[in-house]
Amino acid sequence: MTAPVAATSMLIRRPVAEVFRAIADPTQTTRFWFTDSTGPLASGARVTWTWAMYGVSTEVEVQVFKPERRVLMTWDNPSDPTEVEWRFESRGDHTLLSVENRGFSGAPDEQAAKALDSTGGFALVLAGAKIWLEHGIEPGFVVDRHPDARVKGWKA
Repeated sequence: MTAPVAATSMLIRRPVAEVFRAIADPTQTTRFWFTDSTGPLASGARVTWTWAMYGVSTEVEVQVFKPERRVLMTWDNPSDPTEVEWRFESRGDHTLLSVENRGFSGAPDEQAAKALDSTGGFALVLAGAKIWLEHGIEPGFVVDRHPDARVKGWKA
């Protein structure tokens, strides 16, 4: 059996440089995904991303960093990381942004459940990036995905 992979993509009607910056630069990414980062993505970078609304953080380690083309990183629990690969394909003045998350652990049914959850999450991230970059609207998809899991007192 082939290991499950979470994969999704979205055409964003902005140039590749702008879309790449939205993923690599936390001053942009925090507008549609996580709430805090210890730094930007760069070659060999190790950063922590935080979702304050849920009281969780994850360590991110950049393995491959090719500006405006590809970012390969590991994240999650350091003893059980998964890979996340971002690809940026120029389509004239637009960008096809694709993301894959792979390397899920556990029994086959657990791996499949993790891949399904990740696919849904990344679909929201890409939709949020699209709305932010194309319209300047902070969509709130991630904060609203699990309203019952928010930290008590969190105000969106």
